[in-house]
Amino acid sequence: MTGWRVLLTRPAEESKALAASLSEAGIFSSSLPLLEIEALPVTPAQQAVFRDLGRYCAVIVVSKPAARLGLQQLERHWPQLPWFSVGAATAQVLADQGLDVHYPPTGDDSEALLALPALREAIARPGARVLILRGEGGRELLAERLREQGASVDYLELYRRFLPAYDAGVLMQRIQLERLNGLVVSSGQGFLHLQALAGPDWPQVARLPLFVPSPRVYEMARDAGAENVVDCRGASAAALLVALGGFVL
Repeated sequence: MTGWRVLLTRPAEESKALAASLSEAGIFSSSLPLLEIEALPVTPAQQAVFRDLGRYCAVIVVSKPAARLGLQQLERHWPQLPWFSVGAATAQVLADQGLDVHYPPTGDDSEALLALPALREAIARPGARVLILRGEGGRELLAERLREQGASVDYLELYRRFLPAYDAGVLMQRIQLERLNGLVVSSGQGFLHLQALAGPDWPQVARLPLFVPSPRVYEMARDAGAENVVDCRGASAAALLVALGGFVL
């Protein structure tokens, strides 16, 4: 796997942690964050939801920013109800505060979460109501499937994601300067930002192997013309390393 030279596009702190894991495996990486996180203003409606968490049979947290911002508003006052997360890293943020968290042992995506017996049990109750903590938009499939199974779903949006300001052509310049031969995105919005930043260079960028976290993002990338897309079935370092190891350069 040491032939890989990949571009990481997560927020700076997350890319730093992922880069360390890749370095241990002998993989070179370069970071160009394509997602910045900005907390949304706290509203009376948000506060009311947190004060009345007991009406929910489950709370699903879809990201580490959602976990951190949600915990800030809870201020350590929460009812004993099951919490769920899409991946282990988000679960750890919640578990560090003493919450009972369930997450898929394999696969960091909505499909794996929906298959969890604990979540199925929670939404099987009459009048089941689920709260999803997230950023603006995203995880629509998760809510759709929960509603199909009879649960009511509410969203609480805690932050927004935006593309940092970069000079035109910076993506292709980085690829060429550092001889990068692979790209990594961690979400659908991250992919859209990658394509937007590429601009007129997208046809060239689209030829590089692109590692994505889920079937949904895989389809987005393929529809946009990416030629070599790999679904890692998760956004963790372990999932990426497996995918890199299975791709022949």
